[in-house]
Amino acid sequence: MNLEFFITRKLLSGRNKGAFSKSAVTIATLSVALGVIVMIIAVATVTGFKKEIANKVIGFGAHIQISNFDSYMSLVSEPIEKDRDFYPALQSHNQIEHIQVFATKPGIIKTDDQIQGVIVKGISSDFDWHFFEERLVEGRIFKVNDTSRTNDIVISSIIARLLKIKLEDKIQIWFIQDPPRVRVFDVVGIYETGLEEFDLHYVIADIGHIQRLNNWTENQVSGIEIFIKDFEMLEEVDEFVYNEIGYDLYSKTIKDIYPSIFDWLDLLDINAVVILVIMLAVAAINMITTLLIIILERTHMIGVFKAIGMKNFSVRKIFMYYSSYILLKGLFWGNLVAVSLCLIQIQFGIISLPQESYFVATVPVNLQLSHLLLINAGTVVCTFLMLIGPSYITTRISPVKAIKFD
Repeated sequence: MNLEFFITRKLLSGRNKGAFSKSAVTIATLSVALGVIVMIIAVATVTGFKKEIANKVIGFGAHIQISNFDSYMSLVSEPIEKDRDFYPALQSHNQIEHIQVFATKPGIIKTDDQIQGVIVKGISSDFDWHFFEERLVEGRIFKVNDTSRTNDIVISSIIARLLKIKLEDKIQIWFIQDPPRVRVFDVVGIYETGLEEFDLHYVIADIGHIQRLNNWTENQVSGIEIFIKDFEMLEEVDEFVYNEIGYDLYSKTIKDIYPSIFDWLDLLDINAVVILVIMLAVAAINMITTLLIIILERTHMIGVFKAIGMKNFSVRKIFMYYSSYILLKGLFWGNLVAVSLCLIQIQFGIISLPQESYFVATVPVNLQLSHLLLINAGTVVCTFLMLIGPSYITTRISPVKAIKFD
């Protein structure tokens, strides 16, 4: 057995611990554990919040939109043909998950005593309802086919509450054009995402109504939406799409469409970084303090080891092994508690939030193995680097003085 490791095991046994150093080891272990708990929970909640908000925004606008150049800053644009020769190339890309067409038109919902401006998003038979199905609070979705139009419509809970609209009610939507036109829709579903900026304006209807109101053909739409598998690949996929669609069309990412939202989400990373730095510093400082206390209590032992010929490097290894035990024990309990708390929150949503302020009803948690590995590896590396300096104190201890002091 490794001599240094054998000595460390003896030092770790309860009967060889000094009362003061035993308390210091306990405090250091708790410090590491607490730091890891805070770091894991901070990263999991920050990334979870970012992911949840991003998914909600993407649910309304997809990852990438293809449209005419003039539609970049307007809801009313010149149509594009939906049957394009670039479809096979896009569908063959391994990151592109789904492609669908859409059309938008501003309108006004009018009831007996209330009005509300909305954006009618027209969808076709290729629409992916997954996002809205998960967020339906009442009713159902509706089917769209290419042979006939449906008068069904899905609205948000905010609009329903403001205008006192109930499920199965008929509503009138006025479209300001020359001449003004009105359409009557049947409310079959009510959704809620928590993003007031979107819930207050978007309603979902058959694209055929917008095509007819705009005097478009069945092959004309406002744009094409593209959903991808990995959000981190957004810029790369957008570049591919832009190169494939030709000069007459324009592609823009969801970040380009809603820059303020994603800039705000990026700022949250700063909070996570500050928390990580503070927790690492606290854990490292406590480990350094504990190591110095242990060295101070074991001065006589260090003198004896040196007197019998043990080299400074071997003495330092003993105390680095000792520190490793404290660190690994703290990491074990920290990970156990943090992961348990995150899983409980994911499963039961115990901690709730005011949705009108935070856009989510419960604290979102994004627990990923890669984050856990990076946090643990970073803690180990940073702590050991900071312990190298204090461990050199053992090399300054004189055997004669240490033994004489005892």
